[in-house]
Amino acid sequence: MKEKITTAFWNEVAEPDDPYSAERCYCSGYDVYGDLIKKAAWLDYLYLLFKQTRPTQEQSALLNVLAIAVANPGPREHSVQAAMSAGAGGSGAAASLMAAIGVGAGNLGGAREVFHMMQAWQRCGNNLPRWLEYFAGFSEQNCSASDVQESSGDVWLPLEHPPGFAPHGVRCAQPVKQTLTRLVECYKESNRDGRGGEHTSWLLQHREELEVAVNMPLAMTSVIAAAMLDLEFDAEQGEMLTLLLRLPGAAAHALEQRERGWKSFPFHGDDLTVTNDPQRELPIAPVNSSEI
Repeated sequence: MKEKITTAFWNEVAEPDDPYSAERCYCSGYDVYGDLIKKAAWLDYLYLLFKQTRPTQEQSALLNVLAIAVANPGPREHSVQAAMSAGAGGSGAAASLMAAIGVGAGNLGGAREVFHMMQAWQRCGNNLPRWLEYFAGFSEQNCSASDVQESSGDVWLPLEHPPGFAPHGVRCAQPVKQTLTRLVECYKESNRDGRGGEHTSWLLQHREELEVAVNMPLAMTSVIAAAMLDLEFDAEQGEMLTLLLRLPGAAAHALEQRERGWKSFPFHGDDLTVTNDPQRELPIAPVNSSEI
């Protein structure tokens, strides 16, 4: 009995004389190396992999803007700093990327926060009173209401702030506002009816009201969640894509920091003093031949 590799969106036809090598590969019916490699854009192919269907013109434009906006969160961001630390310490490429994923996976500006925001949106919809009720479950004494706790065991700690907002922010960061505005604009430009994306448009319209209700500025995780919903991804797909799309910047910073070394690591300034530098050349003690 022949064993078959089963997957809903991928099909391989083996070489006639080598069952362990593929002659043709199909993704949701499209010939990847015979057709898509000639005609498809990278992000459209990425969408096809996750959704098993081609993106619309509006979704293609939206995904392009989102991918650029989140590709490099910058060296102030925790996951990028983790990758930079790995690079500065001489760790390999895989270790740097795993550090970025590990730190950028959580509930503070990470992919899991996007997951929570998307779940909350599926519950509240574009209904401002429902959102206000949802956020009322968070308070200084009880940051995580019982109805927004994790339901997948003890892997994740409870939420410590309303998802989608920056607990330490002073005001909504300019890149957050620019990204949200551009997402709405590009969707309108690509849509024959001139309409923006349902979720991104609603978030742009009600951003300030939500910030007042939460008493925190909007974070990029909210913008990512809104865009993912307009792209018709579910919460788990949105979480996975957030992890993936944020890796290029972490990789670039890790490579740069590996070249520059730990002495040039940002944010240390004059606060780091090494008293026992292993790279410093030490004097070689003379050897007494009688001891040999």
